[in-house]
Amino acid sequence: MGTGVIRVLVVDDHPIVLDGVALALQRTSFLELAGYARSGREAVDAVSQYRPDVVLLDLRLPDMLAPETIRRMTAAAPGVKVIIFTAYPEHAALADALAAGAHGVLVKDTERGDLVDVIRRVAAGERVVSVDLHSDGGILVNRKLREHGLTRREYEILRHVAMGETNPEIAAALGLTRNTVKTYLQRTLEKLGARNRVEALARANQLGIL
Repeated sequence: MGTGVIRVLVVDDHPIVLDGVALALQRTSFLELAGYARSGREAVDAVSQYRPDVVLLDLRLPDMLAPETIRRMTAAAPGVKVIIFTAYPEHAALADALAAGAHGVLVKDTERGDLVDVIRRVAAGERVVSVDLHSDGGILVNRKLREHGLTRREYEILRHVAMGETNPEIAAALGLTRNTVKTYLQRTLEKLGARNRVEALARANQLGIL
């Protein structure tokens, strides 16, 4: 950022989002579009290739959840700042994304001036969260879990599955035995009417649980 220009990478699988952000950046002298990625894996490659100052990261990508994407991006480019750019301000994954190293949260229907301001502030080292993480988001998720008969533990294991972790890795992370993880996961599949992990994640996404 020696020239004073903030280079922004946009990670989203919806082209219309890129169009809107690109227009906002073009109208701002100190912002520049560094590149675009449609998935978590593309994002990791892009931060290594383009070395952006700030990443606007969609919370829900087709291949991995934001927390895992953030960990991989910051490992590839330690100085990069990440702003979660989401249409789901009540989503339970926001807290995990911040814990994984995100520097800000911004809702997609925000005004252009606010988008520019948050990018500038995060690039300068601030942590900017424009949503209330302590509102009814957790209540909403709890209600959805109850509706589908899922326990918090089953939900927690499902989230680890969504991050691509194996049963042994989940067991180590949660302090459980592998057999216990297997049992929880099997119950979760049954409750979601899924035959395997992929179907379970797809079903959980449809229900707004993940």
